Amino acid sequence: MTNSTKTTIFLAILLFVTLVSGQKVPFPSGFVETRGTQFVLNGSPFLFNGFNSYWLMNVASRPNERYKITNVFRDAAAAGLTVCRTWAFSDGGDRALQFSPGGLDFVISEARNYRIQLILSLSNNYHDFGGRPQYVNWGRAAGVSINSDDDFYTNEVVKRYFKNHVTKVLTRINTMTGIAYKDDPTIMAWELINEPRCQVDYSGKTLNGWVQEMASHVKSIDNRHLLEIGLEGFYGDSIEDRKQFNPGFQVGSDFITNNQIKEIDFTTIHAYPDQWLPGQSDNVHIEFMQRWMTSHWTDSRTILKKPLVFAEFGKSSKDSGFSISVRDSFLNTIYTNIYELAKNGGTIDGSMVWQVMAEQMESYYDGYEVVLSQNPSTTNVITQHSNNITALAHSLNRKFDKLKHKPNNV
Repeated sequence: MTNSTKTTIFLAILLFVTLVSGQKVPFPSGFVETRGTQFVLNGSPFLFNGFNSYWLMNVASRPNERYKITNVFRDAAAAGLTVCRTWAFSDGGDRALQFSPGGLDFVISEARNYRIQLILSLSNNYHDFGGRPQYVNWGRAAGVSINSDDDFYTNEVVKRYFKNHVTKVLTRINTMTGIAYKDDPTIMAWELINEPRCQVDYSGKTLNGWVQEMASHVKSIDNRHLLEIGLEGFYGDSIEDRKQFNPGFQVGSDFITNNQIKEIDFTTIHAYPDQWLPGQSDNVHIEFMQRWMTSHWTDSRTILKKPLVFAEFGKSSKDSGFSISVRDSFLNTIYTNIYELAKNGGTIDGSMVWQVMAEQMESYYDGYEVVLSQNPSTTNVITQHSNNITALAHSLNRKFDKLKHKPNNV
């Protein structure tokens, strides 16, 4: 029996035990909400270990490949992963969402079957799957005067295109569940745009205006789901000394002011020190990650007073000196830091590793891929963090229950 087969059997058994034991994760009968710096679900604190699989809808648009979505959700659930972030956009080109949205219907339906909630991103900063460049190209084709991709944030025609897309997605009736997306608790949150950047204004003010407008539009259609921006966490001009935590550059976003918009429910950070600090040692990368997490945890807790999600992080196999053990050590260090911050005052309520893939997806590999059925040691690291976060959530729930039943005169 191969290691891959053993791991698959192990994951299947673990999933079965999870689903029939007292540790069973309930399907969300309500919507995840925020209470101060905490997520709550059905009135109780909600913490999660999650993952990114951006490719789900793209692959699901081919019915003969949908088993890959099923396999990933099955293995993720067995590893205790309960939230998945994925794309709800494919603008123009091959298998565009606007022409064949049935793939996303299947993704949401299958996530529901495995008790996994979704964070759905509505657009991309980059040209992959369309994104900002596609929107401004549509504007040019319609005769609109366009100077650069950054006109995505300011041009009225292009902004209307994006609003139309948002409206169509949020109000869609899922053909497999019969539930409108805006009414489906399988969806935890919407994300406005993956990693927004703006070269014409590094202060964050241009992006701020766009976020305010689009966040108001989303909430006018759907005020039940949570909403986040999709920020990497770069600091802008609002608090000058925070720039010391940036990796030596700005990208046109401002973690503080962008997240102060009242329609934004929680904050996010991404971190890729191997890309942002190339040529530096693993120790330097870890030190950067610790400062990055701590500064954003502090600001989310004390200034923004909103929950924080570490929405993207990973270790690339393209790095010199990479090995599975190096990746496992890196992830374990990150997870340990997340757990300690969550334990000592909350605020960081979720994390999502980049990225989980199914078998036979080599054409999608970007160096950060984790195939749970083929990488048992990495799967064990992820599962252990899931167990730790689940135990912490149970502890918080017990404390919460005691406070609820505490007499008012005590």
